[in-house]
Formats: sequence, structure tokens, C-alpha cells
Amino acid sequence: MSKPSITPKKNSPRTVLFASLIGTTIEFFDFYIYATAAVLVFPKLFFPAGDPSAAVLQSLATFAIAFFARPIGSAVFGHYGDRIGRKATLVAALLTMGISTVIIGLLPTYAAIGTMAPLLLALCRFGQGLGLGGEWGGAVLLATENAPPGKRAWYGMFPQLGAPIGFFLSGGIFLLLSETLTEEQFFSYGWRIPFLASALLVIVGLYVRLKITETPDFQKVLDKNERVKLPVATVFRQHGRMLFLGTIVALATFVLFYLMTVFALSWGTTKLGFTRKEFLIVQLFAVLFFALTIPFSAILADRRGRRATLIWVSVAIAVFGLVLAPMFGSGVTWEVTLFMAVGLGLMGMTYGPLGTMLSELFPPEVRYTGASLTFNLAGILGASLAPYIATWLGTNYGLQYVGYYLSLAALLTLGALLLVGKPRPGKEAWE
Repeated sequence: MSKPSITPKKNSPRTVLFASLIGTTIEFFDFYIYATAAVLVFPKLFFPAGDPSAAVLQSLATFAIAFFARPIGSAVFGHYGDRIGRKATLVAALLTMGISTVIIGLLPTYAAIGTMAPLLLALCRFGQGLGLGGEWGGAVLLATENAPPGKRAWYGMFPQLGAPIGFFLSGGIFLLLSETLTEEQFFSYGWRIPFLASALLVIVGLYVRLKITETPDFQKVLDKNERVKLPVATVFRQHGRMLFLGTIVALATFVLFYLMTVFALSWGTTKLGFTRKEFLIVQLFAVLFFALTIPFSAILADRRGRRATLIWVSVAIAVFGLVLAPMFGSGVTWEVTLFMAVGLGLMGMTYGPLGTMLSELFPPEVRYTGASLTFNLAGILGASLAPYIATWLGTNYGLQYVGYYLSLAALLTLGALLLVGKPRPGKEAWE
């Protein structure tokens, strides 16, 4: 006698979208409070007093560590995401990121323990990168693998919305602390509050994540016994071309974002004469355009195609790089605000469809690993050293070379998009 088939419980669209959004919001909030502190706090508290510019560069170097940890997180969490499932892996990734962030809020400074302070800071930053390396890919798959036909990009943009929301929350809390605390109080204990407060957000995220069930696509992999023993090896061996091209497809997105956030904040408060409060307000206003253009680009991507949408946005980013120096370098508040709004608006246009497209480059049995690796390898190339490179270029050659750097990244992305080609007829993926 055959056993009666058991129909797995389906996730409701509301639960799926909220679970994918809340997780990436928490992860990016944790990631961005470090980015903000790397510019405003860590150079003064975790490195030797002396040359302020050297301290900023050292702090930005610790910022870069997470991007080198993210591919490791992609391989580790991707392995389990493709072997045991999306749900359990997403919970583990969130805990890794959350614990690392809370510990940063408890670290003693250089004045208390000397060189151990930056070493411990770097170790926690590595933990942040490890967690985010596993979080992003799983959140995108949670959304896209539960999406109805014709709405993959729309579902896939919900985890992407976690980026502007997380950034808005992180910038907002630093702005609030700057308003309510004196300079002495802020550097004494105030900067720790965002890191410690992330524990509450993690609890909420875990509660939601534990309520979801496995995605339909991965359930089919289980039912057909199509799991591979070593997903990362399969990705490199059988899908190496898409891994490489997908990495370059995401390159311009990373360069643009970290120039508009970390580099802009650093340059604006040190070279252009803005106070910390003034520039944070400018950034928070501009992030609204980032958030608004993500759903718009998702709708466009579902109607016109992910690849076509990203092609014309890449062209726009290349042109935008040519106006970086005259607009941002002017130091005039309205010009800098317009520059930030346009730049982060373009960021939303490229970021909205990106997760869906990268996930579609790989078949379900290695999708967690493949999508995560492409995204996080692009983080190494496009984001890890972007603030450092831009600061060096701007200091030694002028802001126009920072713009050339962005334009070059956009042209490389454009080339990769053209080489990827179109998905096969009748398919929503390149499988």
C-alpha cells in the first residue's frame, strides 16, 4: 500500500514578505551602524591618537574585513541552505550577525586595553560579515521561491528594502544621539546604544523566522532527492561562468552604494565642512529616494525584464559618475543634497531587481550558495575597499577621479550584463 501524500503547509505571502524584510532590515541595520561608527567613532576610540587621517583609513580597513568574510559566510551558510533548507540556515545567519553586533557595543576602547581593542573590533566585524554572507541569499530565496508567476522581482525586492530601512534606522539613531547627548556623552557611552539595541531587533526577527516553513522550490529538491553533496564545489565546477558574470553584474551596485554612504559621510564631514548632524540629515533625506525607487524598479523588471532594466540603469550610473566632482565637491548644501538624492535613487533602481536576477542564474539545488557567492564576491570587488580607494583618489588626485572610478565600475557591469544574455524562452531563469 502506498503511503498517503502529505501536502506541506504553505507560507502566506504576508508572512514570507515580512520574514524576508525584517531579517535583512536587522542585518543591514547592524552593518550600517558599524559603517557610521567607522567614520565618526572608531578612529577616535579604537586607534592610537596621532594622525586623524591615518586613523580614519585604519578604521575603514576594519570596515573592509566584513566583505572578505561574506564569501566565507556564503559558502558555509549556502552549504547548509542547499543541504538542510532555507529556514534553519536563515535563523543561524541572523544569530551570527546579531551576536557579533552586540559584542561590539560591549568592547573596551584603545585607552583601556591598547592594541587588543582594534583586534577585537576586527574579529567582531568578521562575524558581522560572516552572518550577512549567509543572510542575504537566504532572504532573497525565501521571497522569490515563494513568488507567484510573473512576480519574482516584486517579491524579490522586499529583502532589498531592508537596505534603505536599515540605513534609515541606523542614521536616525545616530542623529538622535547627536541631538540628545553632549559630545563627551556620545563618545563615552552613547555610540554603544545602537549596537546593544540591535539585540531587541534580533529577537523579533527570530520569532518571525521560526514561524515560516520551507520554500516550495527547495521542497521539490528534497522530494526529487536532487541535493548535491558540496554545493560550493558544484557552483565553481558547473556554474563558474555565471558565478563570474553575476559577480560583475553586482559590481556597480556596491561601488555606488558605499561611495554614497561611507565615503560621502567621511568626505562631507572632513573636507566639505558639514557637521555630523548636517550630513546625516542630508543622507537620511536621500535614502528616501533609495527606498522609493526599489519597488518602482521591481515593477519595471517584472514587465520589461531584470536584465534590460539593469542595462539602462548601468548606463545612467556611468553618466552619473562624470558629475560626481562638480556636484558633490561644490560643498553647496542644495547641490550636495541633489547629488545624494540622485545617486541613491539610482542605487534603488539597480538594487531592486538585482537579488532576483542573481538568484535566477542558478538552479534550485545550488541557488543559495550561487546567489550568495555572486553577491558577496561583488562585495569584495565593489565595496570592501571602495571607501578606502575613493578617499585615496580624492585626496591625491581630486574628486573627478572618484567619479571615474564609479563610471568604470558601471561600464564593467554593463559588459557583464551583455555577456550574460537572455534567459531561455519560456523560462524565468537562466537554468
